[in-house]
Amino acid sequence: MNSAIASRCRPNARANLIPGLVKHGGARVFLAYDNETPVGVAICLVGFSSFRAKPLVNIHDIAVSPEARGQGVGRQLLVAVEADARALGCAKVTLEVRSDNVRAMGLYRSVGFQPSEPETLFWSQRLD
Repeated sequence: MNSAIASRCRPNARANLIPGLVKHGGARVFLAYDNETPVGVAICLVGFSSFRAKPLVNIHDIAVSPEARGQGVGRQLLVAVEADARALGCAKVTLEVRSDNVRAMGLYRSVGFQPSEPETLFWSQRLD
């Protein structure tokens, strides 16, 4: 697993990530390599847009190892996700980004993402 994601995961999440994605179904995982070394990952979940009556892809996690940042790895992952979503006939690709993650927002804007109109707020209720 990419060290950038692994460092943020709880120990039980690390052990359950792959089995959980398999059980959930609809997961799309994109890996980027530098030779044989993994340097990036995008974990996506296929959902459904009730407003567009078509599937959608949500980029749930995207991470690039610190030593590979600034080399186009994130951009390549996003391009691959978009191509896959188009092949699946999806209406859109969605993602959430923290308001203080300016670098990520710059990357997302550069490949065509923009804040939704009207702007959508991501809320949550912790259950654990």
